[in-house]
Amino acid sequence: MPANLTPEYKAAQAAFRKARDPRERLDWLREMLRVIPKHKGTDHLQGDIKRRIKELSEELERPKKAGTRGGPPLVIRPEGAAQIALIGPPNAGKSSLHARLTGSGAQAAPYPFTTQYPEPGMMPHEDTYFQLVDLPAVSPEHPVPWLASALQTADACLLVVDLGDPACVERVEAVHAILRERRVTLTERWEPAGESGSAAAEGDEDPFALRLPALLIANRADRLADVDAELRAFLALTGLRYPAVAVSATTGQGLGEIGPLLFSHLGIVRVYTKAPGRPLDRDRPFTLRRGQTVDDVARLVHKDLARSLKYARVWGKSGFDGQHVGRDHPVADGDVIELHA
Repeated sequence: MPANLTPEYKAAQAAFRKARDPRERLDWLREMLRVIPKHKGTDHLQGDIKRRIKELSEELERPKKAGTRGGPPLVIRPEGAAQIALIGPPNAGKSSLHARLTGSGAQAAPYPFTTQYPEPGMMPHEDTYFQLVDLPAVSPEHPVPWLASALQTADACLLVVDLGDPACVERVEAVHAILRERRVTLTERWEPAGESGSAAAEGDEDPFALRLPALLIANRADRLADVDAELRAFLALTGLRYPAVAVSATTGQGLGEIGPLLFSHLGIVRVYTKAPGRPLDRDRPFTLRRGQTVDDVARLVHKDLARSLKYARVWGKSGFDGQHVGRDHPVADGDVIELHA
C-alpha cells in the first residue's frame, strides 16, 4: 500500500536528515510522527520512527538518570568543523590512529575488540578541528546493535584497513555487508552541504537510510615494502573507489594528508566575524560548508541575530572589501563578515 506522504512530513524528514545535534534530531523525529499520515501504508514507518524516538530519548536521558553507572554515551554530540567516524574490521589499528591524531589516549591493544564504546577526540587542522569518533570494530563475531545510531550524526567516515592482513579484502567486504544490513551505505561521493550524511537518494522514503562519504585509510604502511602497489591491488580486488591514503599510526607517515583531504572533500569554509567598529578576532572561525550563506553565519552566531539581520559587510574572496551584502550572499573560505541587525 503506498505511503502517500504529505509535504509537511517530507519537510520534517528533510530537516531530520540534515540535523546533526541529537536533541534536534529527536525534535524532528517527533514532528515526523506528528504529521505522518496514519494508515496501513505507513504502519511500518510509524513503528520505526517510534522506536528511534524511544532509543534516542533513552540515550539522551541515560547519563542523567543513572549517573556514572549509566556508562559512556552511545551517541556523540557533534563538535568542530565536522564529525568523522572511524570504522573498520578488528585489529586494523583504529584506536592507535585515533590516539595519534587527537591525543585522546584511546586504549589500544594488540588484540581485537578493544574499543567498546564511542571514543571522541579532536584532530586539529590549521585553525579548525575535526571531531574523530573511534567506534568498535565491525565484525560478524562482535555485533554492535547501536552502531547505525552512532553513525547517524557523522558527516563522513575513515574506513581503516590493515593491508598487511592476508584477510583484509574479506574483512572489508564483511564490514560493508554488516553496514548494509543496518541501512548504512559507504560512498565515494562527497556531496555539497546539506546533501551528505543521512541524506538518502531522491525519492527514498526511508529517513534512516544513511549514505556516508568514506576516506580509505591504509594503516601500518611502515610494515609494507611497496605500500602503493599493495594499495592499488587492494582497490582493484575490492572495486572500492573511495579516496585513499596510506598512513602509519606508529611512525606518523601520511597522517598530515588526512586533515587537508577532509577539509577539501567536505567543502569546509572558515568565516571570521567582527562586530562593527571592533577589531577582527581570527582565533576561532565559524565553520560552514561550500554554498552556505551569510544567513547561515548569523544562525551560528545566534538564532535571534538571524531573525533580526538587516545586512552584512564582507571582506574576502566572496566580495570586494567592505561590500554590503544580503543574507543570501554565499560565503567563501577566509571571508570576514560584519553582521548588522
